[in-house]
Amino acid sequence: MQRLTDIGVIKDIMERYGFRFSKGLGQNFLINPSVCPKIAEMGNARKDFGIIEIGTGFGVLTAELAQRAGKVVAVEIDNRLMPVLNETLSGYDNVKIIYDDILKVDLDRIIREEFEGLSVAVCANLPYYLTSPIIMRLLELRLPIKSITVMVQKEAAKRLCASLGTRDAGAITVAINYFADAKMLFSVSRGSFMPMPKVDSCVIRLDIKDKTPKGVKDEDFFFKTVKAAFTQRRKTLANSVSSSMGLPKDMVSDIIRDSGIDVSVRPEQMSMDDFIRFSNLLISSGICTLPENSCF
Repeated sequence: MQRLTDIGVIKDIMERYGFRFSKGLGQNFLINPSVCPKIAEMGNARKDFGIIEIGTGFGVLTAELAQRAGKVVAVEIDNRLMPVLNETLSGYDNVKIIYDDILKVDLDRIIREEFEGLSVAVCANLPYYLTSPIIMRLLELRLPIKSITVMVQKEAAKRLCASLGTRDAGAITVAINYFADAKMLFSVSRGSFMPMPKVDSCVIRLDIKDKTPKGVKDEDFFFKTVKAAFTQRRKTLANSVSSSMGLPKDMVSDIIRDSGIDVSVRPEQMSMDDFIRFSNLLISSGICTLPENSCF
C-alpha cells in the first residue's frame, strides 16, 4: 500500500490525476503519519463497528479505519477524488464511498442499509468552515450512533468541549452538552497538513448520551432561546434575549427572576438547568406567542 502521508506520494498522485486542492471545500490533507491511527483507535474503529467518515482526502484516514472497523462508509463531496480513491483504497473490500454532501445525504438510510448488526460511529477530519453545521446535523438527527470523533480547529474545540458556566461556553456548547459528553483528545499542529492551514487543530470525541436532559417543554424553542441568549454574548441574559427576540426587557427580567436566576447573569455563566427553566418559563409566559410581538 502507498504511504498516503508521504509528500512525494501525494504530489505524484496529484500530478497523475491532475488534482488540485480546493480552498472552497476546505481541503487540507494529513501528512503526519501518527495522527490517523490515533483517530481510528480512539474513534471506536473496531470489528463490531461500522464507521461513517466525512470527507476522505486521498484516503489516509479511510484506510486506517478500514483496517480496524467492520465496515467504512465515507461521504465525500468532491467527485474529482473518485479515480484517486479507486486506486488508493483498492485493497479494501469493506469500504464504500458515497459522493454526496454530508449536509444533504440521507444518513438514516445509510445506517439502515450499510451497517446491519454493527454499532455505528462517526470519524472525520472536518473542514473548518462547516464544523458546527455538520456536528449539529449529526446530533439533531438523533442517529443511532455511539460517538463522533472529529478533528476541528483548536479554538472551535475549546468551545465545543467547554464546560457550561465558563467563559469559553457558547450556544454550540449548550447544544453539544444537551446531546453528548465532549472530550478533547489530542492536539494536531498546523504542520501536519498539506497545504498547511493558518491554525492548529484538535481531535475531539462526542460520546452520545442515551437520553437528553429532562424537562424541556419545547426543544425547538429551547434552542432558539439559547441562540438568542448568546447573540450578544458579553451582555446580560436580559439584554441579549430582549434585543434578539424583540421583547420588553422588564418582562424578560421578571422571567429570569422567576426562573431563580440572578437578573444580572451573562449567558456563559448559566447551567443547562438554568437554560431549561428560563426557556420553559419564557414560552409559558405567552409573551412570545402574541401576534404583535413575534419572537422570530
